Amino acid sequence: MTMTNSGAPGDIKNPALAREGVARIEWAAREMPVIAGIRERFRRERPLNGIRMTACAHVTSETANLVLALKDGGADVRLTASNPLSTQDDVAAALMVEYGIPTFAIKGESAEQYLQHMIAAIDHRPQMTMDDGADVVALIHKSRRDLLDNIVGGTEETTTGVIRLKALAKMGQLEYPIIAVNDANTKHFFDNRYGTGQSTLDGITRATNILIAGKNFVVCGYGWCGKGVAMRARGMGAQVIVTEVDPLRALEAVMDGFQVMPIAQAAPLGDLFVTVTGDVNVLDRPSFEVMKSGAVLANSGHFDAEINLKALTAMSEGKHTLRPFVEEYRLTDGRAIVVLAEGRLVNLGAAEGHPASVMDMSFANQALCAEYMAQNHASMENAVYDVPKIIDDEIARLKLEAMGIRIDTLTEEQERYLNSWELDGGE
Repeated sequence: MTMTNSGAPGDIKNPALAREGVARIEWAAREMPVIAGIRERFRRERPLNGIRMTACAHVTSETANLVLALKDGGADVRLTASNPLSTQDDVAAALMVEYGIPTFAIKGESAEQYLQHMIAAIDHRPQMTMDDGADVVALIHKSRRDLLDNIVGGTEETTTGVIRLKALAKMGQLEYPIIAVNDANTKHFFDNRYGTGQSTLDGITRATNILIAGKNFVVCGYGWCGKGVAMRARGMGAQVIVTEVDPLRALEAVMDGFQVMPIAQAAPLGDLFVTVTGDVNVLDRPSFEVMKSGAVLANSGHFDAEINLKALTAMSEGKHTLRPFVEEYRLTDGRAIVVLAEGRLVNLGAAEGHPASVMDMSFANQALCAEYMAQNHASMENAVYDVPKIIDDEIARLKLEAMGIRIDTLTEEQERYLNSWELDGGE
């Protein structure tokens, strides 16, 4: 256990890594001008003053810049990891030692540590939650209902988390309002598509150093993340196959020029498989039974449930590590199947996650939605809300401005035309 300068608790791997973490955080900040601008305004206006907040997120340099903006806005933040493999230990050290933010995260922590870290992060009785997968919300609703009277609202970053929370709301059991940051256009259009696309291929390449070109690359799921992975894999020369359960998305994949087929048909063909569905057992025993020897499996969905590793283990006589984040399962019939990053998020487990420029917009949504929640929670019901359009549009405007890109504006005549049912604009 490590303590901040103020005596607040935290749990990190090594405080001596702090200076390296500061350098990494500052490097990411160069690509995050929108968050920088929000942080400057928050420092002046303090819109989150005194609000206790638990943030459960991937502890990376990009997340650090968000948390620093929240702190400068007046929030009393505790940060815990949203995935046991995604923590950057030097960043966690920097947040604790240099910036005084209680942080509970160690790369490679056990499932028990992961839970204990979440518990420690909510022990300061948060008034707002900021989640990446809805684990903190689930923990509070299941085990710490004594905290619910304090909580005014929260935000959720991921597709998987939004699915969980909408299910909870549909059952009438969601106890405070949540803004679905994941569903903002400036989040899923860019973070899910371009961020996941690039970082997933980065994770696979770093872990394996295999050539993507010429491989049969199976993408399971054609949501925004799947679109990004398929696009990047094709760009690197792969023969991309898409599997889907949604007819509209399947049709879109066909129109985008990809092969589309059931997983039963794709499993014997694939050299590389990536799951990005948010569902369970997407790759299961029937697929493992017909895969090529040497097939490589990776997951970029939030939870490590998409590849059924229990079934794969039961089919295997053993497994061994080939290199960091690369494990080979030796099947009883003599074939071998390779799994990357323990079936967890390969882009964060084996690489550094999304580029900072993309996370700039996602985390701008988090910061501005936290501000919105602080100002408007009294009028909000216990439901899952979309990001207000005014926030989405403002983030896009700020990003374009930071990139030095200008766009047109409507003339009065054009606005009048668009707001009239008469073709002459109402004159």
